[in-house]
Amino acid sequence: MGQLTLYTTAGCHLCQHAEDILDAARYEFVAIDIADDLGLMERYGVRIPVVRDAVGRELGWPFDGTQLAAFMAQ
Repeated sequence: MGQLTLYTTAGCHLCQHAEDILDAARYEFVAIDIADDLGLMERYGVRIPVVRDAVGRELGWPFDGTQLAAFMAQ
Protein backbone atom coordinates (compact mmCIF):
# COMPACT_ATOMS: atom_id res chain seq x y z
CA MET A 1 0.00 0.00 0.00
CA GLY A 2 2.81 2.45 0.82
CA GLN A 3 2.95 5.52 2.97
CA LEU A 4 0.07 7.96 3.17
CA THR A 5 0.52 11.62 3.98
CA LEU A 6 -2.26 13.82 5.31
CA TYR A 7 -1.71 17.51 4.72
CA THR A 8 -3.35 19.34 7.58
CA THR A 9 -2.99 22.25 9.99
CA ALA A 10 -3.81 22.98 13.62
CA GLY A 11 -7.37 24.03 14.36
CA CYS A 12 -8.79 22.63 11.12
CA HIS A 13 -11.98 20.73 12.00
CA LEU A 14 -12.16 19.20 8.51
CA CYS A 15 -8.61 17.93 8.95
CA GLN A 16 -9.58 16.29 12.23
CA HIS A 17 -12.52 14.65 10.47
CA ALA A 18 -10.17 13.37 7.75
CA GLU A 19 -7.85 11.94 10.43
CA ASP A 20 -10.83 10.18 11.99
CA ILE A 21 -11.74 8.64 8.61
CA LEU A 22 -8.17 7.41 8.10
CA ASP A 23 -8.04 6.02 11.63
CA ALA A 24 -11.40 4.27 11.27
CA ALA A 25 -10.20 2.64 8.05
CA ARG A 26 -6.97 1.65 9.85
CA TYR A 27 -4.69 3.32 7.33
CA GLU A 28 -1.27 4.34 8.59
CA PHE A 29 -0.43 7.92 7.74
CA VAL A 30 1.86 10.78 8.59
CA ALA A 31 0.19 14.12 9.29
CA ILE A 32 2.11 17.09 7.90
CA ASP A 33 1.21 20.56 9.17
CA ILE A 34 1.36 22.85 6.16
CA ALA A 35 1.91 25.89 8.41
CA ASP A 36 5.51 24.73 8.87
CA ASP A 37 6.40 25.12 5.18
CA LEU A 38 5.68 28.10 2.93
CA GLY A 39 5.67 25.92 -0.20
CA LEU A 40 3.07 23.60 1.31
CA MET A 41 1.02 26.60 2.43
CA GLU A 42 0.97 27.89 -1.14
CA ARG A 43 0.09 24.48 -2.57
CA TYR A 44 -2.47 23.26 -0.02
CA GLY A 45 -3.59 26.36 1.89
CA VAL A 46 -7.16 26.37 0.59
CA ARG A 47 -7.37 22.65 -0.23
CA ILE A 48 -6.69 20.87 3.06
CA PRO A 49 -7.20 18.23 4.15
CA VAL A 50 -5.50 16.32 1.34
CA VAL A 51 -4.37 12.68 1.40
CA ARG A 52 -1.36 11.84 -0.77
CA ASP A 53 -0.14 8.32 -1.49
CA ALA A 54 3.40 7.05 -2.08
CA VAL A 55 3.19 7.56 -5.85
CA GLY A 56 1.91 11.13 -5.58
CA ARG A 57 -1.81 10.68 -6.20
CA GLU A 58 -3.96 13.01 -4.12
CA LEU A 59 -7.44 12.77 -2.68
CA GLY A 60 -8.78 16.17 -1.72
CA TRP A 61 -11.57 17.05 0.65
CA PRO A 62 -14.42 16.28 0.78
CA PHE A 63 -14.17 12.50 1.07
CA ASP A 64 -15.67 9.77 3.20
CA GLY A 65 -14.60 6.24 4.05
CA THR A 66 -16.07 4.81 0.86
CA GLN A 67 -14.30 7.36 -1.34
CA LEU A 68 -11.05 6.78 0.55
CA ALA A 69 -11.34 3.01 0.01
CA ALA A 70 -11.97 3.56 -3.72
CA PHE A 71 -8.94 5.87 -3.92
CA MET A 72 -6.77 3.29 -2.19
CA ALA A 73 -8.01 0.49 -4.48
CA GLN A 74 -6.96 2.29 -7.68
